[in-house]
Amino acid sequence: MAGRVDAIFLALIAFSLFFTFAICFLIIYFAVKYRRGSKADRTTTAHSGALMEFLWVFIPFVIVMGLFVWATIVYYHQYRAPDDAFEIYVLGRQWMWELKHPEGKKEINELHVPLGRAVRLTMTSQDVIHSFYVPAFRIKQDVLPERYTSVWFRPTKTGTYHLFCAEYCGTRHSGMIGSVIVMDPVDYESWLANGLEPESMAASGAKLFRTLGCSGCHDVNSTVRAPLLDGVYGHPVPLETGQIVTADERYVRDSILLPKSQVVAGFKPVMPTFQGRIDEDELLKVIAYIKSLGKNVRVER
Repeated sequence: MAGRVDAIFLALIAFSLFFTFAICFLIIYFAVKYRRGSKADRTTTAHSGALMEFLWVFIPFVIVMGLFVWATIVYYHQYRAPDDAFEIYVLGRQWMWELKHPEGKKEINELHVPLGRAVRLTMTSQDVIHSFYVPAFRIKQDVLPERYTSVWFRPTKTGTYHLFCAEYCGTRHSGMIGSVIVMDPVDYESWLANGLEPESMAASGAKLFRTLGCSGCHDVNSTVRAPLLDGVYGHPVPLETGQIVTADERYVRDSILLPKSQVVAGFKPVMPTFQGRIDEDELLKVIAYIKSLGKNVRVER
């Protein structure tokens, strides 16, 4: 996205400089030409016509709207990750970045990614507002407590790039820095396999799912009548209020911590809250597990 963002930025600078110099030139020109004591002809009185008034409004309007549409298209592409993007989970905390690969590998203040592949970051904060900022990629996204935000990028050049927190987050904010390391795909696979943790995030989430007792109600073979989770992620869910929401990360998180806030249509609000029983790191693992359930199957409930 860096080239597209830079193009808009340079276009804004170019238009600003053009009109700034044009207006300044005319101010200076007329100030000198019609200065006191000059012999400039002042007998002719200028009258602006309807055409001039129209162009004076229409031309700036076209320029501004053109920039608006251009920026909107770039914004849309910047915040809509491709379907083939692989997901990395980011947890911001005072004062470090914790990054988790789906395969189970965890990094602190470093993010290794393969060249040429789209990467989607799903991010949340354990404490205060942070901001994930990689200047070379032209991406910056606030990372908020009790909420998920996302941003994506597709690296086009190998190397090491600066990672900053761009939101003041406390006394050691300036030390909350790291690196994004773009590697050739073969080197990335080798790095990923080296020292891999024993299980993936989804596998860890499955264990938590059973340990916390979630499978007792939401399992296919459960005798308790509760919403099934196979294939639910990414699909619309009807609520008792008549609303229809999409089962994204935020919905899953709220369903775990605030289960009575979004009750699925046809079910009673009997699920207990897990507030205080599960932390942000564990929530990400459970979400990864739910995402993995029947990824290409939608089970009607």
